[in-house]
Amino acid sequence: MGKNLKSTKPTIITISGPSASGKTLFAQTIHDELIEELGEDGISIIYEDAYYRSQSHLPLHERELTNYDHPDAFEHDLLSKHLSELSENKTIHSPMYCYKTHTRTEETKKFSPTKIILVEGILLLSNKKLREQFDIKVYMDTPLDICLVRRIQRDIIERSRSVESITNQYLETVRPMYHEFIAPSKAWADIVITQGGKNRMAIEVLKAKIRQLSKSHSQE
Repeated sequence: MGKNLKSTKPTIITISGPSASGKTLFAQTIHDELIEELGEDGISIIYEDAYYRSQSHLPLHERELTNYDHPDAFEHDLLSKHLSELSENKTIHSPMYCYKTHTRTEETKKFSPTKIILVEGILLLSNKKLREQFDIKVYMDTPLDICLVRRIQRDIIERSRSVESITNQYLETVRPMYHEFIAPSKAWADIVITQGGKNRMAIEVLKAKIRQLSKSHSQE
């Protein structure tokens, strides 16, 4: 399952796949169900969205035109650098992103290395440098029509967007970028998960693997 794992550094597990495929729910469920058992230094989550490039130099109406589903929208080099530093058991300060203003905030988040690090995002497997840093690669394989319904519900409630703006973005960038970058990246996955973020069997299987990895860290 993935490349050879070593207990001398954090184990990094990526959970990738289409927008609104259930990645965040899947990662958060695993984290929340294991945090008490493994402890605060046992498991944590990094979100690719935090590494959207700063657009503070652009007016808001121009930020809204950005293709947020293209690899160039992300500062993947910074994410890769931070993962390398965490692998060396160094603390990082990750960026923070605001969906309403479409840019990073001035604040950063202090992030200390944990035994298990989950990294969640849409384009993580499309980047060769990042792929090489992941010990286990998971892809959430959810049909696009289901993703669209979830995306509409989420963006209206959580990001104060209109149905028109969501559907326009979906047709203009989300769906084309899915076919160009995200769907092909499934070929790099060690594990492909169907039925979305509530797939209980998949959750339990990955939790069992994480427990095993955590134990190997403890016996180091």
